[in-house]
Amino acid sequence: MTDVYIYDAVRTPRGKGRTDGSLHEVTALNLSTTTLNALKLRNGLDGHAVEDVIWGNVTQVGEQGACLARSAVLASDLDETIPGLAINRFCASGLEAVNLAANQIRGGAGDGYIAGGVESMSRVPMFSDGGAMAVDPTFTFDQYFVPQGIGADIIATEYGFSRDDADALAVKSQKRAKAAWNENRFAKSIVAVTDVNGLTILDHDEYMRPRTDMQSLGALKPSFKEQGEIMPGFDKIALMKYPHLEAIKHIHHAGNSSGIVDGSAAILVGNRAFGDKYGLKPRARIRSTAKIGTDPTIMLTGPIPVTEKILRESGMEIKDLDLFEVNEAFASVVLRFEQAFNVDHDKVNVNGGSIAMGHPLGATGAMILGTLVDELERSDKETGLATLCIGSGMGAATIIERV
Repeated sequence: MTDVYIYDAVRTPRGKGRTDGSLHEVTALNLSTTTLNALKLRNGLDGHAVEDVIWGNVTQVGEQGACLARSAVLASDLDETIPGLAINRFCASGLEAVNLAANQIRGGAGDGYIAGGVESMSRVPMFSDGGAMAVDPTFTFDQYFVPQGIGADIIATEYGFSRDDADALAVKSQKRAKAAWNENRFAKSIVAVTDVNGLTILDHDEYMRPRTDMQSLGALKPSFKEQGEIMPGFDKIALMKYPHLEAIKHIHHAGNSSGIVDGSAAILVGNRAFGDKYGLKPRARIRSTAKIGTDPTIMLTGPIPVTEKILRESGMEIKDLDLFEVNEAFASVVLRFEQAFNVDHDKVNVNGGSIAMGHPLGATGAMILGTLVDELERSDKETGLATLCIGSGMGAATIIERV
C-alpha cells in the first residue's frame, strides 16, 4: 500500500461558543476558508493541487449545511476545479476526514488531499439539526438512548471514578494548556482569524480558565443529575440496561466536561509523489486508521475498542506508542482510557485538551491530530495515537509516526 504523509497542519484558535465569543461574528464558512487559505499559502498549492477537500462538520443545517466543504473551496483561494465532500461522524468528523483522505490515497484515488473540519457552535447550536436520536421515541426506547452526559456519568459509575478524580484531571488540563500557550507550543499551527480589513479578531484559545482549581470546581453542581433523576428521568432508562448498577453517580459538570467553542482545522496529506511535486517535506506518516461501533447507551467508551483494533491491525502494542491525544469530551472518557491500557497520564494530552480549550465538534479530530504532530516534533518522540469517543456509540483512531 502507498505510504501517506502529513505535510502540514493548521488550526484557528478556539473562540467561546456563545454570542459574546470573539468568533461569533465569523461564519463556519469563513472559519473554513481561514485554514484552507493558510494551507494553500504555506505550501504553494496552485491549480488543481489536491484531489479533494474532505471536511467534517456535525450540525449540517443553515449556514453549515448544503455541502459546506464545496462552499468553502469556492469561497477560498483554492482552485474551483477542486471538489468538496462534507462528512459527519459526530465528534470524530475532523479525524475521520483525514482518515478517509489517507485511505483514498492508499487506494490510488489521487496524490494529495486537504482534510479537516469546522464547527461554529455559537451560530449553529448543537442538536439544532434534530435527527432520530433526538426526536423519534421509538428509536430511543429500543436503543436505551440517553444524553452523552448521562453516558459519561455511567462510565464513572461503572469503572469507579470519583468527582475528585474528574476534577483533578480537569485542573491538569487547564494547567497544561496554559503552559503550552506560555511556551508557544502551538505557534507552528495557529492561524489567527482576521476580519475583512486584515485586523485580528482572535489569535489565542479564549475558552481557557487557567486559574481553575479543585475548590472552584467543587462549587459547581452536576450538570446531568436533574435530567437523569428527575426530568425526564434518563437514569431509569440506563439502569434498565445496566441493572447491576444500583444508581448512577453524577460527577460531571461544566468544569470537567468539554467546552462549547468555535473553530476550524485543516491537514494536508499526500503520498511521496505529492510532496516531491510541491517541494514539501513530510512531517509524519499515517501508519494506521480505524473506526468501530460501540454500546450506544454508555456511548463514550469507543476509544478503548478502537485502540485495541488499531493496535491489532497495525501489529503494535500500547507500549510502542509515545504520546496519546484522547479527546476530553468528558473527564471520565480519558480516565477510562488510561485505566484500560494502564497508560501514564504524563503521556496523555500533554498540552491540555478540550476541557481547557474547548471542543469544536467537527474540527476537534483534526485539531488533536495536528497537536500530536507538533508535540512529537517538539519532544523528539516517534509515535502517537489520536482517538475520540463519538456520540451514539462509536470510536475513531489514527496512529502516526514522525518522519
